[in-house]
Amino acid sequence: MTRAPGQAVAVSLGAAAAAGLAAFAWGSLVERRLFTLREVTVPVLAPGSDPIKVLHLSDLHMAPWQRDKQDWVRGLADLRPDLVVNTGDNLGHEDGISGIEYALEPFTGIPGIFVNGSNDFFGPIFKNPFRYFSAPSKLRGAMHQKLDTDSLHRVFANLGWTDLNNTAEALDINGTHLELFGVDDPHIKRDRLDLITRAVDDLRANDPLADESWPDPEEAAAPRPTLTIGVVHAPYQRVLNSFVNHGAQLILAGHTHGGQVCVPRFGALVTNCDIPRKQVKGLSLWDSGLHTAYLNVSAGLGTSIYAPVRFACPPEATLLTLTSA
Repeated sequence: MTRAPGQAVAVSLGAAAAAGLAAFAWGSLVERRLFTLREVTVPVLAPGSDPIKVLHLSDLHMAPWQRDKQDWVRGLADLRPDLVVNTGDNLGHEDGISGIEYALEPFTGIPGIFVNGSNDFFGPIFKNPFRYFSAPSKLRGAMHQKLDTDSLHRVFANLGWTDLNNTAEALDINGTHLELFGVDDPHIKRDRLDLITRAVDDLRANDPLADESWPDPEEAAAPRPTLTIGVVHAPYQRVLNSFVNHGAQLILAGHTHGGQVCVPRFGALVTNCDIPRKQVKGLSLWDSGLHTAYLNVSAGLGTSIYAPVRFACPPEATLLTLTSA
């Protein structure tokens, strides 16, 4: 049977519309709840070092009714990570703190660090998704509801986690000395790279073992194994370059949602920052022009309640096993 040209166009448009509706239904009803653990190995430790398991959580965008996500995150404690790194955007609703507290409770006592994302300060609003194709989203402060950031930080403090916003700290895990520094969210211009310079210099200046060997006489000739990690919510290039030039060997970030809506075999359409599209999620190498570092960008576990859809980009947490180089 031969169709008239108009009929053929109508059939094609109908098929395209049906495919679009099916994709939207999959992304909104199924894929955004297909919580996935991505596991990667990162060879950044000194030779002979014991491995370190790092659980990277990001972009939970928690609403109080999202019990399936809360229960899934609680289950990650069974991985027994040595360190938890939270790269922000924990809240997706004014009452989301209760869900975060419940989800993270099993991690009490496990060392952890965190930095803020914009959605730890301000609640979500509806945005035209097509604007993301022209430039990163902008915060319109008068339109956003202010969230209880202090209560969120108290939840983290009760877990024993360290606030790494615009500062530096040190931890010793499994025989490796960790230098950790981070910034508040660059997406809303809260990063203070000048403070990082000062904090890192102070951290190293006040470390009595910075230039000494292990106290064990048998290892007197070996320098203390040290790993430097940078932590940020939104991976803007100015921050990544600064981190690498400060000696970061590993950088952890979130914010991008991995593109959130991707095209199979093509990848993310947008990044919501100035990072190259090919590095919008997963593990890659970041080159500052002077040095390189491993960069892990998490696709995150949530979405805005006003854009509850993911396609070809399931929600994720990451377990990074740090091993000897």
